[in-house]
Amino acid sequence: MTEWLTNNWLSITVPTIVFLAFFVVAVWARRIFYNYLDRLFVKVKWEGSGMLLQPTKAPFFQWCLLMGAYAAILISTLSPQSKALAGRIIGSIFIISLTWTFLSLAVKLLQLYLQKIKAPFPFPTALISNAVRIAFIVIGVLMLLDIWKAPTTPLILALTIGLLAAVLASRNEILNIFSGLQLAYGSLIKTGDYIKLESGEEGYVSDVTWRNIQIKAPDGRLILVPNSKFTKTTVTAYRKPLKKATQPFHFHTRLHIKELTGLKAKNLTELVNILKAVPDSVVYYHTHNFIEEYQYLIPQPANEFALWVSDVIGDEILAERLSNIDTFEFSAIGELRERIIAVINDVLSKRGDERTAFEGREFHFIKSVSVVLATPYMAHDLREFVEALRKVSINSLYFHIFESRLRLHRGVNDFSIWLQDNLDERELA
Repeated sequence: MTEWLTNNWLSITVPTIVFLAFFVVAVWARRIFYNYLDRLFVKVKWEGSGMLLQPTKAPFFQWCLLMGAYAAILISTLSPQSKALAGRIIGSIFIISLTWTFLSLAVKLLQLYLQKIKAPFPFPTALISNAVRIAFIVIGVLMLLDIWKAPTTPLILALTIGLLAAVLASRNEILNIFSGLQLAYGSLIKTGDYIKLESGEEGYVSDVTWRNIQIKAPDGRLILVPNSKFTKTTVTAYRKPLKKATQPFHFHTRLHIKELTGLKAKNLTELVNILKAVPDSVVYYHTHNFIEEYQYLIPQPANEFALWVSDVIGDEILAERLSNIDTFEFSAIGELRERIIAVINDVLSKRGDERTAFEGREFHFIKSVSVVLATPYMAHDLREFVEALRKVSINSLYFHIFESRLRLHRGVNDFSIWLQDNLDERELA
């Protein structure tokens, strides 16, 4: 044994070194590659990242080792026949592992995105997943047969005949599926519609599936109509009658007039003291002005206090804290005022008021005077409501959506209240 190792040490050492080199490279490459993918997916926020990374991490390392084993065999002193046999075995293991990994990955991603497709009925996820599995298995078997130089023509012919037989046997099912897709994306029929078929049967659509449409007749009978038959027959659809509101919705708009108060602050202490005394209309102007008017500032500041503290006082930390105050979190201006004052006082208590604005750069307090005007638009039902939304100005939308939260002190907008109280559309509200 010792003599054999002495005579053949080189033929053993070189392939071993090659395999170990592939092992080291595999460990390094997997760590670099998957760390890069982790950072990339965190940046793009792709929800399928976990499905991609975890199932492929171990197989990736195994594939590198298989390539290392194949390279080691190629440079070894084995006979050509032994090399060919070993190569086929390694290739077969590689194909089986690759097929199984990509099969599992494809099915998981397919199920993820099929669930996101908005359709009036759930897709046949199990059927599609099984079809994908069969396709991957067939491809993997064909590749294995090719590696072992086995004839693939008989298998392909058998698969073709089997596929044709399956299509012919389930042609009605396939027609129903494609007809169901046509109904889904055409939005022809929806649950709750009252329809009448060419045959005279009529009723409310109780459910729409990928196989059939279920109709509940006035006498309580449940009628099942295959999708393929439904798309070929004449159907009269009576949409649900629009519900009338108990009270019509009157659209209003408003104008804001700026009024100078004459008050100004040159440092944070004066800013807090004046902020405590000014009326709510002053706080409203300086916290909501940016929402209404288009600004060329990037990023757009949350309020004018943060902008002044950043540009004039030069306190970027305080400016950032003021910018982080969410204006829409508050249902009353008084609460928003107290939050701004609390943030500034917290900074003053820690490091005092060290900075003062130059003359001419003081913070000037401006008051907002609102004038509410009625518009000619009114809605008695959802159709009129949608038509009015297309015509009213942006100021009207702002008044009913954003300003109403502060006006009503309820944290909701005028549209939601009207939809819930007068149309009983709680889900839409």
